[in-house]
Amino acid sequence: MTEPQAVTQTHNSPTLPPKVSWREALKFWWWLGCMSFGGPAGQIALMHEELVVRRRWMSEKRYLHALNYCMLLPGPEAQQLATYMGWLMHGTRGGIAAGALFVLPSLVLLIVLSWAYTAWGQHPWGQALLWGLKPAVTALVLQAAHRLALRTLRGRGLWVLAVLALLGMLWGLPVAMIILGAAATGYVMSRRALPTPAPDASPARPTSAPVPTRDPAPAWLDDHTPPPPHTHYSHPRLVRALAIGVGLWALSLGLIALVFGPAHTLTHMGGFFTQAALLTFGGAYAVLPLVTQAAVVQYGWLTAAQMMDGLALGESTPGPLIMVVAFVGFLGGHSQALFGHPVLGGVVAACVVTWFTFLPSFVFILVGGPLVESTRHMPSLTGPLQGIMAAVIGMIVYLAGVFARQTWLPGGWHMLPDLGAIALTVLATWLLIRKQLSVFKLLGLCTALGLVWQLVV
Repeated sequence: MTEPQAVTQTHNSPTLPPKVSWREALKFWWWLGCMSFGGPAGQIALMHEELVVRRRWMSEKRYLHALNYCMLLPGPEAQQLATYMGWLMHGTRGGIAAGALFVLPSLVLLIVLSWAYTAWGQHPWGQALLWGLKPAVTALVLQAAHRLALRTLRGRGLWVLAVLALLGMLWGLPVAMIILGAAATGYVMSRRALPTPAPDASPARPTSAPVPTRDPAPAWLDDHTPPPPHTHYSHPRLVRALAIGVGLWALSLGLIALVFGPAHTLTHMGGFFTQAALLTFGGAYAVLPLVTQAAVVQYGWLTAAQMMDGLALGESTPGPLIMVVAFVGFLGGHSQALFGHPVLGGVVAACVVTWFTFLPSFVFILVGGPLVESTRHMPSLTGPLQGIMAAVIGMIVYLAGVFARQTWLPGGWHMLPDLGAIALTVLATWLLIRKQLSVFKLLGLCTALGLVWQLVV
């Protein structure tokens, strides 16, 4: 795909870069949605490179200010950051366009891949591809836990919180209870002089987040640029935006419940994925334990093995990793043949799940953006956030255990382990953590090794 051209500065006004047109912004957000591989850290770094360094649409401080706000919110931080940047440049329509175009390519691609999975997932070649991808997925989850532990677990109390969260998941406690308990414990610990992480280790910024540097040239929206009119805080505007967001949610969920009934699969999906969007701090890997527990155990929309296959497909597509929920929705609608047609039911369910997963993110940005821009100050939430992030690590380790069991013991505990899958998991984990191999290269390597292994065996 051809990359849109960056804005060039005119020679007669070097200190005032030209305004970014609406059409040019749309081209960029579409390009970003198609090229944003590498998970949230890679997507945040890519946006920084394009918006701050290359195009000079945004100053460093404005970008980091928005990033810190988005990292404090539940939900997909990279998609929320894109929404914030679009809103900052072109108002409400810019935020909606940026956030939607960041998600749309991966939604379409995952629907196609989900359909292909239901049609050919049990074919020998399909099984060979998935056999190679599953160890890579397990390694990616372990890498996420390792990376977060290095940045977050800076005291014995936080280690204890992580272990307790892991035990809570093993005991089957609700994820919401674990998160709220960890937040309360983190607050109490912070009141007792909980050690504060170093700036580069803060859970409010990913490891690949940019380090503030001196701007090489003025940006279109620079530190001293007068704030655009739509960024001015207005209490009536905040109430109106909040009412519209909540109204859209209530109207859409109410219509689904009215048409299909409160016990229908689509109604359950709308309610559950709204809850997941509001309670998941720490990125996509934090929401996956909650989704796995509900979709596999509580509702039976798919099996644990299928959940892992969906994550493998999600890792290989652009866009936010949380888009794996589209796979969950497709298989849930497909397996129950909603509307009397499996494929149609799967497509509708995938779209419903995506709507309720990302709607809160748009509301957070469009409602809270003016307040954040006007105050340029964020309240201190260090203690609760550290507690939540410690619990998230324990939950991610639990998720890695679930995936490892599906990968290493596909026939159950009474069968011999798959030694080839164990070896490939160890290799993939070593390549990710020790050699810093990119996700895209790792997935390609594991896929190739999976095909070779299946041919040999």
